[in-house]
Amino acid sequence: MLQYHLSYWERETFFKPIDVAVIGSGIVGLAAAIHLKTLDPKLRVAIIERGPLPIGASTRNAGFACFGSMTELLDDQTRMSEDMMLNLVEKRWRGLQRLRALVGDDNLEFKQLGGYEMFTEDEEEVFQQCAEQIPDFNRKIGAITGYPEVYRVVDERLTGFGFRRVRHLILNQPEGQVHTGRMMEALLKRAHEKDIKIFNGITIKHLKDTSEGVELETEFGWTLRIPKILVAVNGFAKRLLAGADTTPARNQVLITHPIPGLKVAGCFHYDRGYFYFRNIDGRILLGGGRHLAQDEEKTDEFGTTELIRSALVQLLNTVICPAQKPEVDTWWSGILGLGPEKKPIIEKVSPNVVVSVRLSGMGVAIGTLVGQEGAEMLLE
Repeated sequence: MLQYHLSYWERETFFKPIDVAVIGSGIVGLAAAIHLKTLDPKLRVAIIERGPLPIGASTRNAGFACFGSMTELLDDQTRMSEDMMLNLVEKRWRGLQRLRALVGDDNLEFKQLGGYEMFTEDEEEVFQQCAEQIPDFNRKIGAITGYPEVYRVVDERLTGFGFRRVRHLILNQPEGQVHTGRMMEALLKRAHEKDIKIFNGITIKHLKDTSEGVELETEFGWTLRIPKILVAVNGFAKRLLAGADTTPARNQVLITHPIPGLKVAGCFHYDRGYFYFRNIDGRILLGGGRHLAQDEEKTDEFGTTELIRSALVQLLNTVICPAQKPEVDTWWSGILGLGPEKKPIIEKVSPNVVVSVRLSGMGVAIGTLVGQEGAEMLLE
């Protein structure tokens, strides 16, 4: 990396008048910066992003509202209490409403088509377990969402989708689709309207909280000193904060070429949400499979692997679109932030530094809430 010193003009014009810097320009970082300016319009706020775009997961996800399929929530209950699971559902629901309010449904291209969880012929026992829990889930999660019937069995819709080997569908009515690109464009526009400076292409190597402000050492060799910092880099948190209780996780995604006569409409989950797919522009977007190689996928390096690519293509060809033989257009990957608990970290790690990270694959749903709560904590 080329190293150089900032000129007097650069230092005094671009970087001196900053009260708060947010590191990371994903959903969390943008929501935090916008909220800071909303709380205090006089505050001089900047966002520092290492990529040319908000690279990480915010622009590389599947565009699901991520409200929660039944097997996912039941799986969560094996790792946490029911109260904790329901609290997390409440955060996901509240965060989604805040995102919709901040960006607007038209800008999100939000479509509440529902989310379907599918069960193959080998999963009759799992389906029956879920079906038995539906009344209880509807009562408890309905109280959170205002939907009296959040989940219901809709096996009659199977013939309309053209799946093979799928025997049951459970509909999650509040689930929806968003257009990830439009969402991020709208958030960036809101940030510019709030006169928030956004610096792309700057990698922070190290940060240190001092009595004179937080020192940010960049890869260019120069150091910025800014009064307060909010770290919103999710899966990359350990690069800045070695003690952060987060683990990166790579998720791989494909999108097909347009499929003539595609019948699929909505968001679909399979196997506790580890596989997921949806329709977009006459194509299928399909991702997941991280659980097939959990140790190998604990990385913050982008890329795809043959094992997971093969699993996704097999699912596409044998279950989702068995009659069409779709061709893959392109592949990509995104980096999640996970941890021993499936809940975000929003905490002050030093007097002038707050972290809002570890979204656990729920960034679209809870990212706005996590960013806004981090912003409020920074100003306390």
